[in-house]
Amino acid sequence: MDYRTDLAMERTVRPGGMGAGVSVHTQQQAGAEVTWVRVSSEKAAERLGKAQGLYWTLTHPKLPHMLPEERMDIAREVAQMLRMMLPPQGDVLVLGLGCENSSAAIIEEHMGDYDKSRVRFLVCQQVEDEFTEAMKLLRELADNMRDEQRVPCPASKLVIGLKCGGSDGFSGITANPVIGGFSDLLCGMGGTTILTEVPEMFGAETILMDRCNTPELFDKTVRLINDFKRYFEEHHQTIYENPSPGNKAGGISTLGDKALGCTQKSGFSPVRDVLAYGERVHTLGLNLLSAPGNDLVAATALASAGAQIVLFSTGRGTPFACPVPTLKIATNTPLATKKHGWIDFNAGSLLEGESMEELRERFIRFIIGIASGNPTNNEKNDYREIAIFKSGVTL
Repeated sequence: MDYRTDLAMERTVRPGGMGAGVSVHTQQQAGAEVTWVRVSSEKAAERLGKAQGLYWTLTHPKLPHMLPEERMDIAREVAQMLRMMLPPQGDVLVLGLGCENSSAAIIEEHMGDYDKSRVRFLVCQQVEDEFTEAMKLLRELADNMRDEQRVPCPASKLVIGLKCGGSDGFSGITANPVIGGFSDLLCGMGGTTILTEVPEMFGAETILMDRCNTPELFDKTVRLINDFKRYFEEHHQTIYENPSPGNKAGGISTLGDKALGCTQKSGFSPVRDVLAYGERVHTLGLNLLSAPGNDLVAATALASAGAQIVLFSTGRGTPFACPVPTLKIATNTPLATKKHGWIDFNAGSLLEGESMEELRERFIRFIIGIASGNPTNNEKNDYREIAIFKSGVTL
């Protein structure tokens, strides 16, 4: 198969973005089916999300309790996710209470130049009935989406996040090498991948440093690692207090084992850029992103950085998902069989006679299908969350 010419997808093109949009899956495939609601009131989100079955919600209930010095980071992260969602995931209603440190007004400031017909803001304290007002805005946004059309796009337009969690002894043998092979292929075609979870690089970081093309990139990668180690020390935490109990039960004995698996997801491509937490990707090829190992915090950071899909390898299993399609790749067949409602792709077949070449080609086709609209399990289950990295105290 000639990947450069054979791989294509149909997507909604995002004006002004690096890549083509990757739509989320909903029950209604025609017309305007998705609106993202970010709220500081979880009950309001739940009620609005159930209305007419048209909308899905993401909540961040702790915005009122952020320290003032954190609010800019939070606002920037949310604003970037909003921009990432447009237009393919749908138009957006941002619903706020009105007295948060990271208020709707501050988030809007960080939006920059955006299409105001696609993003609407509603502050609950400023209206008599927030549900009536919200439904009015949601219907307007839905009407605005009815003429959206998919167009053919090359797979090189993809921006893919790379993450693992609940790793086991097979992670570095099956799923992570398959992901790494895809990353190399996509980067070679002019696409983009983003590797994160910095604390889980500890012990194998020199592999990434050796792949930096310039002294400047090398220095940025060194700072990426050392800054996280310093963060651990400032909070009186042991830097190498890893792997987790689940990792050990799955057969990983040291952080070195885990780190080698983490870096495998990036393949062998050169590092093209190093991103700070909350920074958006702007360089094609392999990028490193500063974010912790926590699954949801790291995956949310990937989505905010511009990832349209997150590839998540696991040997233990997890149902979690971030705002963009989160594709779970099992390292072993028993997990894929037992948790078929969580797992999207089984890389454990490599242990049962399938060749790496066959597995990799099947994996590539599967990802292109997801990018073209096939739903992941988290979309079928209507399950997604956000979690924003919080370094300070909660008031």
